[in-house]
This record gives sequence, C-alpha cells and structure tokens, in this order.
Amino acid sequence: MQNNVPAGSRTGSRSSGSGTPAAPPRKQTPPQTPFARRLKRIVKSVAIVAIVFIMLGIAGMIWMFITPSGNNFRYLIADTIITTKHRYLAKYIIGQTELDKRVKAYQNRFDAMGEERDTHEIHPTPTEGSGEQTSTNNSEAVQEKPLVEIEKISGHGYSGYVMTVNDPKKIRIVVPEKQGRGERVLSMVQRTGAIAGVNGGGFADPNWNGNGFQPIGIVMSGGELFYSDLGKSRSTQVVGIDKEGKMIAGRYSLDELKQLGVQEAVTFQPRIIVNGKGLIKNAADGWGIAPRTAMGQREDGAILFVVIDGRQPGHSIGANLYDVQNIMLAHGAVIAANLDGGSSTMLVKDGEVLNKPSTKSSEGRYLPTAWLVFEHPEQAVIPNVWAGLKPGDIDPGKW
Repeated sequence: MQNNVPAGSRTGSRSSGSGTPAAPPRKQTPPQTPFARRLKRIVKSVAIVAIVFIMLGIAGMIWMFITPSGNNFRYLIADTIITTKHRYLAKYIIGQTELDKRVKAYQNRFDAMGEERDTHEIHPTPTEGSGEQTSTNNSEAVQEKPLVEIEKISGHGYSGYVMTVNDPKKIRIVVPEKQGRGERVLSMVQRTGAIAGVNGGGFADPNWNGNGFQPIGIVMSGGELFYSDLGKSRSTQVVGIDKEGKMIAGRYSLDELKQLGVQEAVTFQPRIIVNGKGLIKNAADGWGIAPRTAMGQREDGAILFVVIDGRQPGHSIGANLYDVQNIMLAHGAVIAANLDGGSSTMLVKDGEVLNKPSTKSSEGRYLPTAWLVFEHPEQAVIPNVWAGLKPGDIDPGKW
C-alpha cells in the first residue's frame, strides 16, 4: 500500500515549494559592550585625526618649500637653530650647503656693519651722588637721575628688561676670580660689591659645553689689555667705553683702541646702530629668535643694556636683532651693539637675578667677562686672571 505521507514529513524538515531545503536559522550576534563601542569610536577618531595631520603636513611642506612666505618661515626657523648649540640641525631644514652659505653670509654682513666710523658725541647729565651740577638755558637745575634704572619690556613673543646706567664711567669689565673656568655674573656682582651687571663678550665654547674661561678677541678693563688673541695689526669687532664715557662699537685694532683711550672692552658683534641709524633692515635679517643681550648709548651718555629672555614657551620665546634694534632706537640709542646672548643672557641687580636664563641653573653660565656697575668703580679690584697665559695655554673644554 502506498504511503501518502510527504517525504519531508518523514525527516521532520521543511522544504520550499521547489523542494530545496531551507537554510538553518542564523546564529544571533551578541550585542557590543559599552567598552567595545567606545574603543571603536576612539579608533575611528584617531584614524580621522591622523589623516587630517598627514594632509596638513603635506600642505605645510608644500607651503614651506614652494611659497615665498613659507620659505621665509623656513629660514627663520633655520636662523633660530643656528643661534643654538644644535646648529647642525638647521641642515635638515635648509640643507648643509645652504646652511654654510647662510652662516658665511651673516658673518660677512656683520663684518660690513662694523666698518662705518662712529661720530656720535655725548653730553652727560649728572646722576645722584655725582657731585656735578648742570643748568639748562633757563638756569634751572637739571634733576639728578638715579645711577641705575630698570624697566620691564615685552613685545611679540618676548619679554625682558632695559637697564639704564646714567653714568657710563661707573661701568667696568669684570673677569673671573680664578684661572681654569669662568664665573657666573651673579657671583661676580656679589664678590665685587657691584650694584648690577650683565653678561659680556664671546668665548670659546667647544660643543657648547665650555668652561667659560677663554675669551674670543680681546678683553680690556681699567684701561689695561687683559687678553688678546690678535696681532697688533689685526682688528676685531669691539664693544667698549672710552675714558670720557663714550661707547665705541665696530671694528678696531689694538693700536686704535689705545689711541681712543678705551678703558673697558670685549669682542662681540654685530653693531646694530651707528650714528643714530639702524643697520638691520627688517626682521628677516635679524638672525633668528633667541635670548638677547645688547648694549647701547644715548646722546646724554646713558648706557642702555637690553636683556631679553628666550627659549621658554609661556614666558618668552626670544627676539631677533631687528627687535633689539627697535627697542634701542625707541629708547634713544645713537649707537648699539649685540653682546653674547643665548644661554649667556643674564641681568643681576642688587645681588639677585632679575631675568629667567635659558639654562638648567637659574644662576646662568660660567663666563669670562661681565659688564658691572659700581658706585665707586675706582675702588673695584679686578686682577688680570689671564696674566702669564697665552691663548694656546688655555683648554676651554676642560672642567
């Protein structure tokens, strides 16, 4: 007898009208946990941010290497790096060949800036305790000024100080007390009883870790030549003060310094103002952004020291020499010159450091020279620490 029960009923399975077996039921995917959903969102966000940064990086590279404004910015970064102990890194921004050309071009420009002879004259006004009396055309006594005045300054990306010394004859070059290494400006001020002080001239600094004992060029203090690595006929860039209190800056030989009656002097460059006019044309020629120290003089004889902090985001990035020049001109300088800056930049007043040096120590670096202000400079005892030493006898890298 034929069984009329459908075949599908024998197996318990269901079939479609065409006789094809139906697919097995799908396995249910468990719902994602809150952590998994959060992780997925984070990964997606990171990917989007990475893509944006890559696109911005590509756009930035195109801007820096193709457009005029980008090239200017690239060279500004390179110039800023050149002023640091990591000068070699600038080659990754502008290339080694361009770096060498850049450094040489600055040197040639600085040399040229020191050639014009300065003809400025000074007409000093009395300071407190000087005993001098000066009258105006109306026979009214000129108000005496304090010997030292401190002014805080700030600008785009920088902050610092202007120290005005109203009697230039109260300033002396001070050198380290002991042979073998330099001395911090704070220590020099405290040791000698000076009122104030700033860092001075350049020095040999192998690997930017020198002991600060070997100057570059010349050092003069109290009218005596303390140090020289020059021959008599050679000249160097000098920043100094003569016996009348007049500041000199520019290229001079030892014989010329003697004829001019220079009393205090160090070597550094460039001169940035001469005969009342600025020598740096624009910020692009300002030799990058860095901590700065500079010295200038007004027609009334007052000496100006500009001290600007740098390399400290949130406080002060630094300034270029065009900034420094403009600060000097705004304060009436008729002559001005750059001094050693960077990690050497230091301002001390009444035994305390006023600025924030860009060094690990808040007391700054060991240096061979400093400009110090004295109430009675004639009483300051400043022995020649290099007496009997030749430049070749000094190891600037030995501590």
